[in-house]
Amino acid sequence: MEAARTVAGELPDFPHLAELPGRGPGADMTGRAAALLVDIPAEVTPRGWRIAERPGRDLRRARSMLSADLDAMEEVLDGYEGLLKVQVCGPWTLAATLEQPRSLNAALADPGLVADLAASLAEGAAAHVAEVAKRVPRAALVVQFDEPALPAVINGAVPTASGLSRVRAVEEEVLRDKLHEVLTAAKRYSIVHCCSRDCPFGIITGAGADAVSFDLSLLRRDDYDRLAAVAEAGAGLLAGAISFSYPERNGVTPTDTAKAVREVWRKMGLSPARCAEQVVVTPACGLAAASPAQARAALRWCREAGRILPEMMGEMA
Repeated sequence: MEAARTVAGELPDFPHLAELPGRGPGADMTGRAAALLVDIPAEVTPRGWRIAERPGRDLRRARSMLSADLDAMEEVLDGYEGLLKVQVCGPWTLAATLEQPRSLNAALADPGLVADLAASLAEGAAAHVAEVAKRVPRAALVVQFDEPALPAVINGAVPTASGLSRVRAVEEEVLRDKLHEVLTAAKRYSIVHCCSRDCPFGIITGAGADAVSFDLSLLRRDDYDRLAAVAEAGAGLLAGAISFSYPERNGVTPTDTAKAVREVWRKMGLSPARCAEQVVVTPACGLAAASPAQARAALRWCREAGRILPEMMGEMA
């Protein structure tokens, strides 16, 4: 409830359903997605989550926590009108972090199982979005799919159970197809978040995502052209520009954060006027490790940097 109130208070124009993975299995990204899967039960093992033969207490716990989180959000956002974001683990990160039944290998190693997972997640995500829409009926829902493992899946870098080899890289057509299946099932404005290096901007937008979320600090020189192509195509950009520790650093201000976003836009060589229409300033990954006070400060910092950015871009025009 405290997290829900913090989000609503600090981000009154664009709140989100809070995730608190520090509570343990079931509150983590994979466990939260497992709670949404249809007809594919999962359980916790010493290594993480694994597909199970039947639903058990681990799954009941995950579903109970998600239901309680929705209750808190519904209470805090009673009567809310505006954008509201919910997050779901994406199909490829889920396949890379969920183990096969009776095996220690990731589900990713079995193409048939991956297809089943994507279909189940698509159905579960659609039901989840419908539930949120029922609880906050006046909100305009935005659905974010978290895909931190996507570059590893693309590059064949997901380890096998032994750690001695890697799961074979997945073909781009299959990557796009399964991601598209899950994105379109939600029938809402969709974001794909990837906080790893080598964010595959083209594959994400090729799968039909309306926006891409990424960390500014991980961009490399050759990323700017790919990012510019995404922006020129009209996709939204959620720029992770603020570490939760920023507010504690002397001499760093929200204006500096806005300048960092402006500099990326300048390097892409795009019209300053489009920046205000397409860019949202967000925290970088790692907010789950923040204290409540740090989280409040980081969200407030985002809002202030976002307020400054359009004025700053206007000066560039």
